[in-house]
Amino acid sequence: MNTLSKRRVALGAFFFFVGLCFASWAARIPDIQSKFDLSEGQLGTLLLFLPLGSVIGLPIAGWAVHRFGSRSVVMFGSFAYAMTLPLIGLAPTTWFLIPVLILYGMLGNVMNISLNTQALGLEDEMGKSILASFHGLWSLAGFTGAGLGALMIYIGFSPAQHYAVVMVISVLIILSAQRYIIKDKKVSEGGGGLVIKKPDALLLRISLIAFLGMMAEGCMFDWSGVYFKKVVQSDPSLIALGYVAFMGAMASGRFITDKVAARYTKVEVIQVSGVLIFLGLSLAVLFPTLVTSTLGFLLVGLGVASIIPLSYSIAGRSKLYTPSVALALVSTISFFGFLLGPPMIGFIAELFNLKFSFALIAVAGLGITVLSSIRKAVFLIPIKPSPNRAK
Repeated sequence: MNTLSKRRVALGAFFFFVGLCFASWAARIPDIQSKFDLSEGQLGTLLLFLPLGSVIGLPIAGWAVHRFGSRSVVMFGSFAYAMTLPLIGLAPTTWFLIPVLILYGMLGNVMNISLNTQALGLEDEMGKSILASFHGLWSLAGFTGAGLGALMIYIGFSPAQHYAVVMVISVLIILSAQRYIIKDKKVSEGGGGLVIKKPDALLLRISLIAFLGMMAEGCMFDWSGVYFKKVVQSDPSLIALGYVAFMGAMASGRFITDKVAARYTKVEVIQVSGVLIFLGLSLAVLFPTLVTSTLGFLLVGLGVASIIPLSYSIAGRSKLYTPSVALALVSTISFFGFLLGPPMIGFIAELFNLKFSFALIAVAGLGITVLSSIRKAVFLIPIKPSPNRAK
């Protein structure tokens, strides 16, 4: 195995560990709701704080990568991210849990920006598109994390015990893979402050599409288990089935995104993705049975799969900003989808019901298709396939 291949495997291991940690948190949300006896509205408020931390962390992450280099940020963020997870399970009260979730969200996006900056750099060195495959590993880890969560529930592990196991696994991955992470050049001049800038027309277009994609993704991460428990009314052992179907489909879709986008165009892939999100959520809302909801969540996973990888791939090739800054700009806007989506589900479910909330997210899928189809709006420009940047 040559050096570039070793780097690719190591970087993939980091994407996998981050996905494993996040999925482990998401898999135990119903247990955390029960632990603190939270209503849907109260849970929605609590879920607001993790994406809030994500948004706070994005400009900090963009600045840190720009200033210190992505390798240094990856190494610091990895250990901090892994060791913060058990604190979620150990939280004795919601008042303790809130700042932990904010910190966890901040560290999550430190990893998001630094790892994707690493991936774009490695993509340049290899001379071919590989970004979506890394996101596929993140999703595969989510699938694995959901399965591990189901096992931990089955054997009676508390969230704290479950998260401690995941922390140990994560530290082993970090120690094994860290030596192959690219040591990139520090950049201290030219925009080294916190990333608070106005995106250009292309980045705005991509950000709006990613915003809606992240809203749908956040809905599935945080509410799929609750939906299967309270709407589908599945057996307790099958509550995670919808989440597993979603994560499995998203992982599979991301492993083929690079090839599909190369054969067709990025805009066509995004258009179809929006339709799949709409159809999947509509199926789960109109026919909330175990089989149809599982199939619907699978379609949503396929739809969500390409949105973020293609958005990041386009943003990272901006001619106006460095990759880390462009990624932070797009992520700052798109993560408001993560910020607004999950709590919005809870608030609307409090007023109406969960089915109505999921129907609104289905409309967001159509919004992705519409935005990617508009050609003449003055504030948007067409999305064109981006050629690989080879050295």
